[in-house]
Amino acid sequence: MKLYCLSGHPNKPCNVVTFKSVTLMLDCGLDMSSVSHFLPLPLVASHRLGSLSTWVPRDADSQLEGELRECMSRIFIDSPPEIGPPTSGLVDFAEVDAILVSNYLSMLALPFITNGTGFKGVVLMTEPTMQVGRIFMEELVEYIERTPKARHAYRWKHYLRSLPQPLCDVKGPKTWQQAYSLKDINSALSHVQIVAYNEKIDICGALKVTAVSSGFCLGSCNWLISSDHEKLAYLSGSSTLTTHPRPIDQTSLKNADVLIMTALNHTPMFNPDSMLGEFCVAVAQTVRSGGNALVPCYPSGVVYDLFECLSNHLDNLGLSLIPMYFVSPMAESSLAYSNIFSEWLSSSKQGKVYNMDDPFPHAHLTRTGRLKPFKSLHAEGFSSEYRQPCIVFCGHPSLRFGDAVHFIEMWGNNPQNAVLFTEPEFDFAEALAPFQPLAMRPVYCPIDTSLNFTQARKLISELKPGKLVVPEMYLRPPPSAPHRTDLTLNLEETPLTYSECQVLDLGIHRRLESVKLAPGLALALNLSNIRPGLSTATISAGLHVQDNKYVLKPLEDEDTISKLPNSYPYGNLSVDDLVQRLAQAGLTDARVEELPGVCIITLENEDVIIKISDASTHIICSNTKLREKLRDILLECLSSF
Repeated sequence: MKLYCLSGHPNKPCNVVTFKSVTLMLDCGLDMSSVSHFLPLPLVASHRLGSLSTWVPRDADSQLEGELRECMSRIFIDSPPEIGPPTSGLVDFAEVDAILVSNYLSMLALPFITNGTGFKGVVLMTEPTMQVGRIFMEELVEYIERTPKARHAYRWKHYLRSLPQPLCDVKGPKTWQQAYSLKDINSALSHVQIVAYNEKIDICGALKVTAVSSGFCLGSCNWLISSDHEKLAYLSGSSTLTTHPRPIDQTSLKNADVLIMTALNHTPMFNPDSMLGEFCVAVAQTVRSGGNALVPCYPSGVVYDLFECLSNHLDNLGLSLIPMYFVSPMAESSLAYSNIFSEWLSSSKQGKVYNMDDPFPHAHLTRTGRLKPFKSLHAEGFSSEYRQPCIVFCGHPSLRFGDAVHFIEMWGNNPQNAVLFTEPEFDFAEALAPFQPLAMRPVYCPIDTSLNFTQARKLISELKPGKLVVPEMYLRPPPSAPHRTDLTLNLEETPLTYSECQVLDLGIHRRLESVKLAPGLALALNLSNIRPGLSTATISAGLHVQDNKYVLKPLEDEDTISKLPNSYPYGNLSVDDLVQRLAQAGLTDARVEELPGVCIITLENEDVIIKISDASTHIICSNTKLREKLRDILLECLSSF
C-alpha cells in the first residue's frame, strides 16, 4: 500500500493511495493562495488600481511592460488570477479508479483532475457535498468571468529571480492555470455518484469504501477503505464541536490498520468560540458608531453560524433594525439548500424540522426582511433596499474578485467602517495589500471548527490505529509560534509523515485473500476432524479470478487432472536437517549464512545457492539434473499427505 501526496497544503488535501491494483484519490482540494499575488478585479473601473505604476525588472524585455504593478512597495500581477492545481506528474489521472471527496471545500480542483486527463473513474461524495461544492465552483466562475481582463500576463514567470519578495518565492508558477468554466464544472460533476452515510460501495471488486460523518460541515465525511483483511481510515476535515452538521462518527474509525489524518485546524492559535464572540462584538461596535461592516465570506458553511449568532447579539443590544445583506450569485441557492438537507443536520436542527420549524434562523431572518439576499450589487431591488449603517456578507474571502472588492473600494477611506475576516484560508494582511493605504479597520477573527491538535491527539488515542500517517508539518510548530510545541502532534510513537510530491510506503502488504468454493466442489469435500470445531480437507481445483474475486471450481480438463501430484508437502523446513541430508548425498561443502528474514546455503563446488525465507525457497543452479536432485532432497525434509 502506497501513498502519493499531490498537494503541499494539508488543508487542501489531494492524496492517492494504491492497494490491490486499485488506485484511489483522497480529496482534490484547490490551493488558492496564488491569487494573492494578483491585482483585484473590480466590478467597475477603478481609477486607483488603474493608476498604479508599472514595474519592470532591469533585465526584462519591453514585452513585460504592463504585466506587473506596484502598490506600497509590493509588486502585483495585472492579469486574470491563476490557480495552482494539484501536482499532475506523480500519478496518471487516467489510472485513478475512484475519487473520494470528504467535503465541499476539498473538491474545488475536481475539473482539473477529471477533464482532459483521460479520467474514466467515479467520484464519490454525499448529496450536500455535491450541491454546495457546485455552488462554490459556480460562484468562483461567475466572479472571474463577469470582470474580464483584456490581457493575460505570463512573461513575468521567466524572470522570477529578478522579482522582489514574495513574488520571487512562489512555487511552480508555470503550472498555474486560469479558472475553469461552467462547462468544465458540469463535465466534472457528470462523474459523481452520490453516497449515503454508512453505505458500502464496491471498488473494482477488491475494496469497499464507506462514508461516515465527520461533523465538520453539511454532508462532510471521513472514509473507510477496507478489504476482507485490511482496513484503512481517512480522516479529513473533522470536528468534535457541536455545530449544525451531524456529529462525527468515531466508532467506525476505530482499530484501523492505517489512519491517514489531515486537514486539522488551519489557525490552531484561535479558539472558534472566542472568535465568534469577538466577531459579534466588533460588528456591533462598528454599526453602533455609524460605520458599516464588511464580511468577506464563502456562500455556505460558517456563514450560517454567523447569521445566527450575530442576529441574536444585535437583538440583545437593541440593534435589530440594522440591515444585513448577503450578496452572492449563489446566495438564494445556498440559503435554500441549507433548509432541505435536514437528514444531514445535528439532532437539534433535525428536531426543529420535525416540529415544522426552520432548522436555521436565516430562513426567518429572510422572511422578516432582516437578512436580504441578492445575486449582485446590480440585482433588482438592491438600490432601493440599501441603507447605512449596514452589514454586508459577500465574496470572495481573498478580496481579489467578487462584490467584496467594490465595497473595499467604496468604504476603504472611512475609519468608522470595518472589514472582518472569518475565513482562515486567507491571511488578512495579504488580502488587503493591494488596497493600501486603507483607513478601514481590519478585524481578524478566523473561525475554524475542525480538529485542533489537542483534540486530534485525544481522538488518536481513542481510535487506536495500527499506523498513523500525517503531513510532515504537523510535527513542527507553526512558523509564527516556533515555541508552541503544543501546536504539534506530539505523540508517544512518532507517526509516518509525508510532504508534497513524496511517495510513502504505508507498510501494509497483501498477505491474505478470501476464496470462495463453487457449490459442487464444496459438496464433494471429504472432511477430516482435527479437533472439535476444526476440520480439514484436501482440494484439487482450478482457481478462477475475475474482477478481483477468487473462486475455486472443479477441474474439468483431463490433462490437468493427470498431472496432479501424488502427494503434497507441508510444514517448516529445518535448515540443519537439509544440510545433513545434503552431506549424506555427497554435497559436503554447504556454507550457511543467516540474514534478516532469509537463510542462504551456498554450495561453492557445485555453484549452487539455496535461499530459504518464511514463504518460499529458491534453488539457483544452472545444472538441471543437480537442481532436480536438490529439489528431491529438500522435499524429503518436509512432511506430506
